[in-house]
Amino acid sequence: MLSSRVPDLVALQLLLAVQSTGSLGAAGVRLGMTQQAASLRMRSMEAQVGVPLLARSRRGSTLTEAGGLLAQWAGPVIGAAAELDAGVESLRTDRDAHLRVAASLTVAEHLIPRWLVRLRDEQRAAGGSPTEVRLVAANSDAVAGQVAAGQADLGFVETPRAPDGLPSRVVAGDDLVVVVPPTHPWARRRGAITAALLARTALVSREPGSGTRDALAGALHVALPDVVPAPPALEVSSSTAMRAAITAGTAPGVLSALAVADDLALGRLRRVPVAGLDLHRELRAVWRSGPHPPAGPARELVALAARRG
Repeated sequence: MLSSRVPDLVALQLLLAVQSTGSLGAAGVRLGMTQQAASLRMRSMEAQVGVPLLARSRRGSTLTEAGGLLAQWAGPVIGAAAELDAGVESLRTDRDAHLRVAASLTVAEHLIPRWLVRLRDEQRAAGGSPTEVRLVAANSDAVAGQVAAGQADLGFVETPRAPDGLPSRVVAGDDLVVVVPPTHPWARRRGAITAALLARTALVSREPGSGTRDALAGALHVALPDVVPAPPALEVSSSTAMRAAITAGTAPGVLSALAVADDLALGRLRRVPVAGLDLHRELRAVWRSGPHPPAGPARELVALAARRG
């Protein structure tokens, strides 16, 4: 541990600047200090070291013998600090240049693309270079695992609750919808189906660990705490496969409204209302540690997503 007699780096820079300029005032200007601030800093350093460091005269300031020795020792210290400063800056530059994002399929397919375009536009408008983003799409459990393992800097999940051990922030909302093909009896039904009917119906479903599946299970449990839902008619690993199976008439399914917007608009699928079931869910950003997302593009992306979510 260093003693209290060792001056700080700014004081040592001031001493070296006086040596090269021959003037305390000129040295202060070089470091962005006023004459008064430079003089106070020098006197404080002399008191700290315990010996006079400057010989002052009308023609300027010169270093005393002790000041010259201190300047000689300070040179390598300032040089090493400059290398450290450059290294820290390179770390920040690398952080800002690359971002690893893992996102659940709904977010990855329907929200992240426009968020990333907006992030790029804002970075360019601020005079910076766009961040290079590597995006991995997976189910919510896998996303949380990648973030926890340090394989992704930032994640977006659809689970009803924040993953254990990961800080999070709600950035958007989404609604799940029950959909069937136009030929299904529910499509011709007047009014809503009940939550109980949905629970006892075998559905086309996402795989375990999917945020969509977990959100539906959570909503049914709230509405019907004593009811065990029917096993899936078919399990698939993507929204695209779910839509194809539902359209083919395999069984009804529950998907994000974002995922089936085109199918509903074109009449390929029909939305079926459900009475007594809250199918709204929150989409969250998750990161590894700390109360806020990592500084840099990760934090910028989370803020942007929250503004536009």
